[in-house]
Amino acid sequence: MLCYLLFLDWTLEQILDATGVGNQLVKMRLLEFECVLLIILSAFLVFGKAEIYIVTVEGEPIISYSGGIDEFEATAVESDEKIDTTSEHVTSYSRHLEKRHDMILGTLFEQGTYKKLYSYRHLINGFAVHISPEQAETLRHAPGVKAVERDWKVKRLTTHTPQFLGLPTGVWPTGGGFDRAGEDIVIGFVDSGIYPHHPSFATHNSEPYEPVPKYRGKCEVDPDTKRNFCNGKIVGAQHFAQAAIASGAFNPSVDFASPLDGDGHGSHTASIAAGNNGIPVRMHGHEFGKASGMAPRARIAVYKALYRLFGGFVADVVAAIDQAVYDGVDILSLSVGPNSPPAAGKTTFLNPFDATLLGAVKAGVFVAQAAGNGGPFPKTMVSYSPWIASVAAAIDDRRYKNHLMLGNGKILAGLGLSPSTHLNRTYTLVAANHVLLDSSVMKYSPTDCQRPEVFNKKLIEGNILLCGYSFNFVVGSSSIKKVSETAKALGAAGFVLCVENVSPGAKFDPVPVGLPGILISDVSNSKKLIDYYNISTPRDWTGRVKSFKGLGKIGEGLIPILHKSAPQVALFSARGPNIKDFNFQEADLLKPDILAPGSLIWAAWSPNGTDEANYVGEGFAMISGTSMSAPHIAGIAALIKQKHPHWSPAAIKSALMTTSTTLDRAGNPLLAQQTSETEAIKFVKATPFDYGSGHVDPTAALDPGLIFDAGYEDYLGFLCTTPGIDIHEIRNYTHVPCNNTMGKPSNLNTPSITISHLVGTQAVHRTVTNVAEEETYVITARMEPSVAIEVNPPAMTINAGTSRQFTVTLTSRSVTGSYSFGEVLMKGSRGHKVRIPVVAKGFPR
Repeated sequence: MLCYLLFLDWTLEQILDATGVGNQLVKMRLLEFECVLLIILSAFLVFGKAEIYIVTVEGEPIISYSGGIDEFEATAVESDEKIDTTSEHVTSYSRHLEKRHDMILGTLFEQGTYKKLYSYRHLINGFAVHISPEQAETLRHAPGVKAVERDWKVKRLTTHTPQFLGLPTGVWPTGGGFDRAGEDIVIGFVDSGIYPHHPSFATHNSEPYEPVPKYRGKCEVDPDTKRNFCNGKIVGAQHFAQAAIASGAFNPSVDFASPLDGDGHGSHTASIAAGNNGIPVRMHGHEFGKASGMAPRARIAVYKALYRLFGGFVADVVAAIDQAVYDGVDILSLSVGPNSPPAAGKTTFLNPFDATLLGAVKAGVFVAQAAGNGGPFPKTMVSYSPWIASVAAAIDDRRYKNHLMLGNGKILAGLGLSPSTHLNRTYTLVAANHVLLDSSVMKYSPTDCQRPEVFNKKLIEGNILLCGYSFNFVVGSSSIKKVSETAKALGAAGFVLCVENVSPGAKFDPVPVGLPGILISDVSNSKKLIDYYNISTPRDWTGRVKSFKGLGKIGEGLIPILHKSAPQVALFSARGPNIKDFNFQEADLLKPDILAPGSLIWAAWSPNGTDEANYVGEGFAMISGTSMSAPHIAGIAALIKQKHPHWSPAAIKSALMTTSTTLDRAGNPLLAQQTSETEAIKFVKATPFDYGSGHVDPTAALDPGLIFDAGYEDYLGFLCTTPGIDIHEIRNYTHVPCNNTMGKPSNLNTPSITISHLVGTQAVHRTVTNVAEEETYVITARMEPSVAIEVNPPAMTINAGTSRQFTVTLTSRSVTGSYSFGEVLMKGSRGHKVRIPVVAKGFPR
């Protein structure tokens, strides 16, 4: 007992000191209480450096167990078949796997020296555990253990679009109208939770939702209000935070130990895919339009694994995906990607995250994942695998512009979702640094205009306040919302934010504010404003301002301008080529797969949300990211699944890709935003590395004519034929030996062709299945000059429900050191048009 009490008295700081500068302390305690030191050191060795590890073990998970163990019948599903969770075979084998996980840990380590966080049984066989690196090394060499990987972090990859995509007139009517669009399809969201009281998820103004028998997920109860998170529209709500808690990152007061969205991101993505139709978007007394999800009648299943301050951990995300598939979701929307490559993984396609998603696809679940926000630089994808639909972000046709008119007649363009100042008068311009109470407030970065108490209200009242856009706005410690609140509190007529230097990572989005306000994002325009202000503002011999003579007025910025040049690839959207390992070796697989709206998307927000400083406390937010484009595809996939319930995930992905467009609204080739030498944005002709197959066309995707189908065995063939992948690593995750009959990874039956290392001539094979009536297709191909392309046969008739193969032959004509782009086009006699992109880089023999 004495040892125990003394151990409690030894603080964490003292323990840390004892490993370094506190050696004297160690000596003193050694002399007095040897038992104390023994307890502390053993605890320190086990817990002091503990980390989270994901461990995979021998034995097949439920989804692929084909029998062979006495007392346990097979539980494996055929490709694209859901797990039968009502089966006693599944339940008993699941218990068997969990007992094995506990036995491995219990045999190797003393109780209390480790903490198992999750058992993964459905899609992969393994567990997540909180242990020291020394214990992890012991696990690596233990019988029955296949792989031990240190957990790594993931991050969020942070309405008008239904009309832009043609859903109300082209797609929803085919499914019975918006009030039936997505009926009985369950979309699972692995995100930051949901704000269940938002009108986008309400049920009081809709027809009653009947139970969905195929879905078996549970609904957690809010620990504070004791209210259920589900309402018929929301059919499941769970949270996963064991890894976050074990790591010490979880703070229950802000992260919420429930499915409640403490960030805003999860509510936003859920409403994009499946929010109710026709919800008024009101902010600051103005209605910006009506918001709707892509599939407004689809059900929402929430699997919270992301949190506001730190993102999330793969161990929690894998547990969420594992549970979602077991519960019976049809679609998974993942607006999440890794912060960095896995610590131990070599292959992009094989890690606990991607292997779990391979299991999900085997169970018939379509997976849409955000491509990443690392653009416009090449090889920035964070979604790599062929079984996932990787979604890039587009700018749609809506732009918000505004202007500032100066007293000298000059008009400066800018951004501002705000009302105008009174049209028939001008207002005095006052610079923030000239209207301070005293110089002592300079420590508060006063030109950011975040604190009304540092300003002289008498000098600002009725005038336009000029503020500076510093790096604080880029990192989020300052916000335009706060500028507006400051200006309003001081009685200003409006505000102007000047960008004098473009900070790395700065993106300038219009922000809705209730006060007239404008952001001058062009540095040259900001200079014109500052020059005019300085010339118009007389000073005394000390430089102090004597009076304010500069004048200006702010224009109307609430009405969007629609552009025919849309869609365009957003600057931030991650770019290919895809990589097969973390040495950045290029893969024979095109990524991204498809382009969807992802810039300035209006959708639901959580009042608790802090993901965007400009929308704290609001009910809606307009934000950008491939996080926004992925749920667009998830919702559209739900509409396809509703019409074609027996289609595989690969068939749905094929329908989306082959019917997409590479032209904008004006009929010109798609453009991509790119940075110029001066950091300004320029537009360049986009390639498949920017948009994949093209921009989604939901109406055409419902009736693609032909599909390129693939299943679990095909994906294994891709892995087995990809050079550089360790076959033992493949077996660790798939539990089957390699089959190399595919020949080359480029023969995977995807609706795209990529050859990253073309030497001489290579033939690539594809198989199409007719999902319409009998039709004759004429097949043509074109390619940039450095690579020759041929297709055979040039035409073929395909009966309904049957499949035919064709061959594409590529020959390197000249070595340019860069990729050549082209396409194969199949035109059907009944009007179907099927297009797949072709990408190849020639090398000398």
